Amino acid sequence: MILLGAPLGNPEDASPRLRSVLATADIVAAEDTRRLGRLAQALGVTIGGRLVSYFEGNEERRTPELADLLAGGATVAVVTDGGMPSVSDPGFRLVRAAVALGVPVSVAPGPSAVTTALAVSGLPCDRFCFEGFPPRKQGERRAYFASLAAEPRTLVFFESPHRVEDTMRDLATAFGADRPAALCRELTKTYEEIRRGTLGELAQDAASARGEITLVVGGAPAVQQERPSDEALSASVAALVAAGATKKDAITEVATRFDLPRREVYAAAHA
Repeated sequence: MILLGAPLGNPEDASPRLRSVLATADIVAAEDTRRLGRLAQALGVTIGGRLVSYFEGNEERRTPELADLLAGGATVAVVTDGGMPSVSDPGFRLVRAAVALGVPVSVAPGPSAVTTALAVSGLPCDRFCFEGFPPRKQGERRAYFASLAAEPRTLVFFESPHRVEDTMRDLATAFGADRPAALCRELTKTYEEIRRGTLGELAQDAASARGEITLVVGGAPAVQQERPSDEALSASVAALVAAGATKKDAITEVATRFDLPRREVYAAAHA
């Protein structure tokens, strides 16, 4: 089984391996067979094997059929409309089935809207979490965002154009209107647009966003805790020593707990 990373919009982003697998796989399971046909034509590739549809509406029903083909030795390639299979797209169920059967699963890496949006957002990329599509119902969506409001990592969401205005308003309410964010639409396509600003600013113009949308939102700012007094630091060290820690280890632990230089805690403990 081979998962194919497909271009988000620009066919020139297709890898040589994607072209090769499309031409040689026994079965190509595509999220949209017509869209894949247009991509293959743009790449000058003839799909050599059997082409079947594999999308949200038939994924559960078709997975056992494809799993049987894998078990029989067929090479099955999975390709979505854009980006990586299994990442908010069909593929996860078949990967699970293949793993259960002991069938090797490999990947022809390619574009991903998640990392593409992160890279151009101008927001921290060293630590992030991908949250996929938010809930559709307003009440569930607001509760969901409230649960993420204190998340320190950069967050990435997918959203549809007809819900993005409500989603941006709910994000601004839950995270604060001044939280930095980026609204990325039609990535790698002719009308690609990256809007950067605060959630409040982006929410005001979100109704005009069209096409495929990826939202990147900055993580919650770190809360600066007040530095404890020297007496409190000394008492913390003494409590750890009384509990059996060495004085050296106790000083190190207190310094880590309050994010202070070890020498400051040492000085407080010996004052």
